[in-house]
Amino acid sequence: MSQLGIVYALLGAAVAVFLAGAGSALGVGIAGQAASGVMAEDPSKFAKVLILQLLPGTQGLYGLIIGFVTLSKIGLLGGGPVDVSVQTGLLILAACLPIGIVGLISGKSQGKTAAAAIGIVAKKPDQFGKAMLFPAMVETYAILALLISFLAVSAIQV
Repeated sequence: MSQLGIVYALLGAAVAVFLAGAGSALGVGIAGQAASGVMAEDPSKFAKVLILQLLPGTQGLYGLIIGFVTLSKIGLLGGGPVDVSVQTGLLILAACLPIGIVGLISGKSQGKTAAAAIGIVAKKPDQFGKAMLFPAMVETYAILALLISFLAVSAIQV
């Protein structure tokens, strides 16, 4: 019965890492397409468009953090596995869902917003600071999801 608990906890870690990572991959890809178009016209804008392209990559990092916290919590990092009840495993799975789901959605959305910001930089490079604010606003929700997942996983007693 305790093996099922650890399976649920591992599923939670996987959901956090895979979904948030997929969101980042989609977002970075979308922004990268826009950045490539700008680079073809004006290679001097490389640094600015690269920064904007990298922004959607943070969701994957947030998911990875929650994955590591979860693996540490259940003893698979830095010690032997602990006995995880089914109820505790399900709680851990539920605690990992916010960053997984929000990371997937916000990563893709941030990629679209970053692509639009790259369009601003293409036409008005002096507006880079303002353009960066738009994808940064999407980041806020990824950070909130990271925070709630981190607090929830940390609060669960194993």
